[in-house]
Amino acid sequence: MNKPFSGNNSRRDFVKGTSLLAGGILAAPLLSRANFFSGADDVIKIAVVGCGGRGTGAAMQALSSKQNVKIVAMADAFKDNLDNCHKSLTDEINNSIGELAKRLDVPEERRFTGFDAYQKAIALADVVILSTPPGFRPIHFAEAIKQGKHVFMEKPVATDPAGIQSVLATAAIAKQKKLNVVVGLQRHYQNSYRELYKRKDLIGDITSAQAWWDNDGVWVRPRKYNQTEMEYQMRNWYYFNWLCGDHITEQHIHNLDVINWFKGGHPVKAQGFGGRQVRKGKDHGEIFDHHFVEFEYADGSILNSQCRHIPGTMSKVDELLVGTKGKIFCGAANIKDHSGKLIYQYDTKAENNPYQTEHDELFAAIAKGEYKYADAENGASSTMTSIVGRMATYTGQVIEWDKAINSGIDIHPKVYDWNAEPPVLPNADGYYPIAIPGVTKYF
Repeated sequence: MNKPFSGNNSRRDFVKGTSLLAGGILAAPLLSRANFFSGADDVIKIAVVGCGGRGTGAAMQALSSKQNVKIVAMADAFKDNLDNCHKSLTDEINNSIGELAKRLDVPEERRFTGFDAYQKAIALADVVILSTPPGFRPIHFAEAIKQGKHVFMEKPVATDPAGIQSVLATAAIAKQKKLNVVVGLQRHYQNSYRELYKRKDLIGDITSAQAWWDNDGVWVRPRKYNQTEMEYQMRNWYYFNWLCGDHITEQHIHNLDVINWFKGGHPVKAQGFGGRQVRKGKDHGEIFDHHFVEFEYADGSILNSQCRHIPGTMSKVDELLVGTKGKIFCGAANIKDHSGKLIYQYDTKAENNPYQTEHDELFAAIAKGEYKYADAENGASSTMTSIVGRMATYTGQVIEWDKAINSGIDIHPKVYDWNAEPPVLPNADGYYPIAIPGVTKYF
């Protein structure tokens, strides 16, 4: 199999190759020293792949672990991203007290840039932090597991059904190799959500749910003079589906993941609507600014899901689960019966920082030589839930889970290169094609 993500190789070749691996060609696990750390003197070496804002935050959380860790390599498509990340970490370390300064050891020769940078950084580490735009996650995850590394990867884990299948194939290999994988769906590591989950039986059978991610939206990075189309889209990645997956995937996945977690499964179909009302400029790419989706689970229960990026509107990020005996209010961290009587209230003084906890628990397991975390399949399921929702709002049709996940739909470039054409291009006026419900079709 050709190396993925070099200048002339496509993700389609990569997906085909990982399917073969999952099918049994990789017959026995290949364990690297990353699986075993004999004691406190062993340094756990970390590579950071993706040095934007979230990568910088995840790197700092890794450095703040109680274990003996050290960041030894960094990679990003853009040198300025990498340099800014390294400076931010250095500044944070200089303002802290303790041993943090010894935990960042990334000289220039271990700072890699370009489309193939990730391979070089991964080779130097025991644990890899994957925090690039999510479109690259399937390829980077596959390379990390191929090289025998433990992984922390941010959500979402893909942007299309082909990417989901790739992640599931790689997850199977990770299990064979007993490599820990944590996905940044941090509610699973948040004390209040864990306590609510333990008590979910207090509301009986879950019959319906609601989920919200409504706020003003995020940054825009305008086009600069002399940028290639590939560089522009990479810089302004939030607005292109092959990189981001739309905000229903990039952000609302958190809420969808909570409902799937408490339900113990994923929806079987979805229908909904969405569009662009206020965020429709040239720099807003192809994504919608609002989605409303009705997800149906196998038992007939319904999740009404909404996400919106429109300034001046109601701001709400929360989940509600309704059962035969009561309701779970996730944001308020309490449970009530249908008369409104309080059944359980979480003590918010006991709340933790789940972003830190997910790293603390991952590195503690690695330091002890434990195989404890296998989040990739759940990450793939919640990501696919969001993709099914996007397909429903883009088409206005009922989208069935099985048909979508097995569709092979791949929205990625055929070639990853600065001069290559991305999969979506602007028209003569600089505007990108937008999905039209009732007209856009996938099947």
